[in-house]
Amino acid sequence: MPDKSKPDISQPERFHSTRRAHRDETAEDYVEAIAQLIEERGSARVGELAEVMGVSHVTVTRIIARLCKEGLVTTEPHKPIFLTDTGKAMAHESHERHLVVLQFLLAIGVNEQQAQIDAEGIEHHVSAETLAALCRITHAVSSTPIGDDNASE
Repeated sequence: MPDKSKPDISQPERFHSTRRAHRDETAEDYVEAIAQLIEERGSARVGELAEVMGVSHVTVTRIIARLCKEGLVTTEPHKPIFLTDTGKAMAHESHERHLVVLQFLLAIGVNEQQAQIDAEGIEHHVSAETLAALCRITHAVSSTPIGDDNASE
């Protein structure tokens, strides 16, 4: 009988999803931040994004170039950054996953500041099945509905 306290080394696919999540998380973080900047400030620019992400202007420029190649954003030098329809969909999905994880962490008693930090990492590594389970548990232990943007105020 397998020891459930240890990872099952006979299932290498568990590493595939982790590597895929690591590859995608930068793109997800950036499109989510771009969407938020556009919503809150009316536009997203490299300098603002560098400030939000806590990285250099050069780093943002390189990542935006990659996101352009991936079809997630469009921009021109010294102009605002825009999300494509694909980028908007990714930003929305990432934001929804973040909310589910955040509400779960708050419901189980994690303080808000730590829950925000932890949700930022966890949101990239959960499957749809796990998200559904987190929703069920959160709903069972909390009176705050999932997706209620006022829940963390």
